[in-house]
This record gives sequence, structure tokens and C-alpha cells, in this order.
Amino acid sequence: MSRANSEDTEPKTHTTTTADPDVKAEEGAGTPPAEQAQAQSGEGAAPAADPLEAAKAEAAALQDRYLRAVADHENFRKRVAREKDELRQYAASRVLEDLLPVLDNLGLGLAAAAQPGADVKSLREGVAMVQTQLKAALEQHGLKEIDPAGQAFDAHQHEALSQAPSAEVAEGDVLQVIRVGYSLNGRLLRPASVVVSSGAAANSGEGK
Repeated sequence: MSRANSEDTEPKTHTTTTADPDVKAEEGAGTPPAEQAQAQSGEGAAPAADPLEAAKAEAAALQDRYLRAVADHENFRKRVAREKDELRQYAASRVLEDLLPVLDNLGLGLAAAAQPGADVKSLREGVAMVQTQLKAALEQHGLKEIDPAGQAFDAHQHEALSQAPSAEVAEGDVLQVIRVGYSLNGRLLRPASVVVSSGAAANSGEGK
């Protein structure tokens, strides 16, 4: 066998070229670090929101909250007004309920007075009883009568209609009550109309 043939029969070796890491490093060395970081951060990130659209959405949400607040306030105002009207309409119901027996007795008294031969004395006593009943019913609801006969004049509760001399009533005291006053739970409803004493009358003939 010749040498040429022996060379042909020898196994041939194949060299595989592999990527050199140093070469890749050299290729990336020319890219600035800021651009590399920007490229990496942009991979897979969602697109940035439009500031104008975000502002519009926020304005719409604020307007919705404002409209809801206005509607709630209007509903509250209507409810308060309705409750106030109901309170005003029915506030006197308890007072009127207590006055119904008084009206019943007045009716009975008028019916008795219409009978032939009605006793005036009995009628007078019946009227006095109804008056007492009426006062008691009103006092239960805070009404108090102001009858200042013989008391010192009080401008906060009394209304002086005139003055008159009196030897029995001291000057400045109430000589006569023309019309009684009333207060409700300590608050003046109507002052008592009175005549105030100006003291004893001077003797016009004294010293003569």
C-alpha cells in the first residue's frame, strides 16, 4: 500500500468554531450604560399613560363626587323641612287632646243652661269648674298664669296701663290687674296689664 492511500484512509478531524465571550464583551463595550439600561427597562413595559386622559378621568370622578354630595345635601334639606312641617302640624296634638274634656264639660254646661228653670248658681259653679279644669290642662304643658295683684311692678312681666293713688297699696306696687298674663315654660307669652299705685294722695287742704 502506498503512502498516498494511507493518508486518504486516516480519519479527518473537524474543528467547530465557538463564540468567544470576549468578542461579545468587546461588541457591547461600545454601547453607553445609559442606553443599555433604557433598552433593558423598555423591554416588556406598558406604554406610558397620557397625562391629559388621566386628568380628564380625575376631573370626571371629582364631578361625580360633587354631584352626589349636592344630591345628598338636597335630600337632607327636604327631609328636615318635611319633619319640621310635621312637627309644627302635630305639636299641639297633645295639648288639644287634654282640652277635649274641657270642651265636653262646656257642652254639658250649655245644655244644662238651656233647660227651663236652670239654676243660675249651679251654672256659675259649672263654669268655674270648667275654668279650673282648663287651667289645670294648660299648666300640664307649661302654661303659668301671671296675676301680680299687690306685688311690686315688674316691667319684664307687667304692662302698666295707668297709675292711681292708693292709701292701702304702696307706691310702685300693682293696684289692680286688668288682664292676667301668661308664661310658657318660663318664657313670657303675654304681660299682665295692670294699674300701678302712685301712693297715698296728697291732702290738698293740708296747711290751711
